[in-house]
Amino acid sequence: MDSVETLQHILVVEDDPNTAEMLTAYFASLGYQVTHAAWGQDALTLAAQNVPDLVVLDIHLPDIDGYEVCSRLRSQRRTMNTPIIFLTERNERRDRLTGLELGAVDYLTKPFDVQEIRYRVRNILRRSTSNALLHPLTGLPTADLIEAQVQRLRLQSELILVGVRINGMSAFSDAYGFVSHDDILRAVALILRNTMTEMVVEDAFVGHLHAYDFVLIVPESQQYLLMGRLYQRLQEAISFFYPYQDWESGRLEDGTPLPKIEFDVRMIQSAQVPPNCDLELLRQALFSTPKN
Repeated sequence: MDSVETLQHILVVEDDPNTAEMLTAYFASLGYQVTHAAWGQDALTLAAQNVPDLVVLDIHLPDIDGYEVCSRLRSQRRTMNTPIIFLTERNERRDRLTGLELGAVDYLTKPFDVQEIRYRVRNILRRSTSNALLHPLTGLPTADLIEAQVQRLRLQSELILVGVRINGMSAFSDAYGFVSHDDILRAVALILRNTMTEMVVEDAFVGHLHAYDFVLIVPESQQYLLMGRLYQRLQEAISFFYPYQDWESGRLEDGTPLPKIEFDVRMIQSAQVPPNCDLELLRQALFSTPKN
């Protein structure tokens, strides 16, 4: 038995009893912990109670469809990065794009080969395990890596913490979809990294703190120059997030006002970082401060 196929938790969401039984038994025989749900709402409840390492999700369910289940999983902090494989009888490009747009990592069409599923699942879980400390979209450090850097910050008074928040993403996503939404996250991460590189900032750190929140740790001597440069780069990028015609007119195609993307840049000193702070306390410390 492959060692990677041990103790990892797969949630199978499938209403067809034959397919569900086959997948559940097969994954269990490989050493995975397997949970099954036949209804979308049950799947959401199970995922909230015990976060799976992977979700194998049928699109056609009796209550809410797989797309809705995927969207809700992506909206929750605990499951936003959980890999999802869609199962479906459809083989249309539009259906595949919809699933991928919502954040699925793979898409399998029935009838499928169980050996193919085995290797796809194994490879996805391997990537997920190796990248667990990095955000899947931006590639920036998250979770424990950020907390470790914050502890370093508290021990070095010459370092400061800068927070960057993207405002307006929900309305933007409603108007332009998840693909454009994800493009903004990647672009902002790239801007933050490139700005640090351009300024040759030593002992610097860039992390993805939360959905639309980023954190930078930089030397105090460069704080104001860096914040000015960052804000300038971010403002210059905003127009490229929109279709040219929409940006020029200030309106969507249907005539409604353009959903605005705005950036909020904050700063706190190392002394303002709460003792033993977790990520939520860190966000509160950053974005409850007055704007700089």
